[in-house]
Amino acid sequence: MQALVERVAHLLTARHWMLATAESCTGGLIAAQCTDLPGSSVWFERGFVSYSNEAKSHMLGVSPELIQLHGAVSEPVARAMALGAVYRSKAAAAVAVTGVAGPTGGSPGKPVGTVWIAWCVGGKTSAELKYLDGDRQTIRRLTVEAALQGLLERLSA
Repeated sequence: MQALVERVAHLLTARHWMLATAESCTGGLIAAQCTDLPGSSVWFERGFVSYSNEAKSHMLGVSPELIQLHGAVSEPVARAMALGAVYRSKAAAAVAVTGVAGPTGGSPGKPVGTVWIAWCVGGKTSAELKYLDGDRQTIRRLTVEAALQGLLERLSA
């Protein structure tokens, strides 16, 4: 995963951009991976760990009505988290994740392993739905990898 972070860091640094993360189900693991790289203060601005719905609203400006209407694990909430991370930081790029890491908390409509990832890169927002298999640790690790890989793809485009 370090090689992936190094590639993201290179692209952000080349653009003189900062990154912000907005994390729910990963609890700060994306930010931790980023800041494990020496010199990350050049390109990593901040991380928001917004585990509760109240934190998503308070820290990132996600509308409580949006959460109530779609649920915390949804495309609209993931997109709002990514936008909120950019608006409430000095970052030009953000990645946001919200999902059900398990082993409990799943439902028929959103089983364990359901994860929404959203990116806001240079003002353009996109999102992807992932259905990941494994235990809690595996789902969280796969979410971090998918979030960083998606960021790399968007920065490379």
